[in-house]
Amino acid sequence: MKNYTITVNGTVYDVTVEDKGGSGVSPVTPVAAPKAAAAPVSSGAAGSVKIEAGAAGKVVKIAAAAGASVKKGDPVVVLEVMKMETPVVAPQDGTVASINCNEGQQVDAGALLATMN
Repeated sequence: MKNYTITVNGTVYDVTVEDKGGSGVSPVTPVAAPKAAAAPVSSGAAGSVKIEAGAAGKVVKIAAAAGASVKKGDPVVVLEVMKMETPVVAPQDGTVASINCNEGQQVDAGALLATMN
């Protein structure tokens, strides 16, 4: 038996695989690994105003790109929380300095999603 640690979408799994020997085993065709998620986008240094997730969920949309001007209440990131889309909004007027998450990423409550100035 062999033990492996596998990470899927940020979740870590410990897996044990049993070797059944060489008889009666058909060859396995390798499958390409999924593309790695794009790195979060930043327009330079992180901003002084943090935009954090209010609840755990999945990032379904990046609504404002780094460098974009936003007004207080404009959506910056949209999370799916308990099967409902929930916008995470700018707390004040300013410019988005960095986006610290990716679409499809699972985030915990309090996770840093973006910064702004």
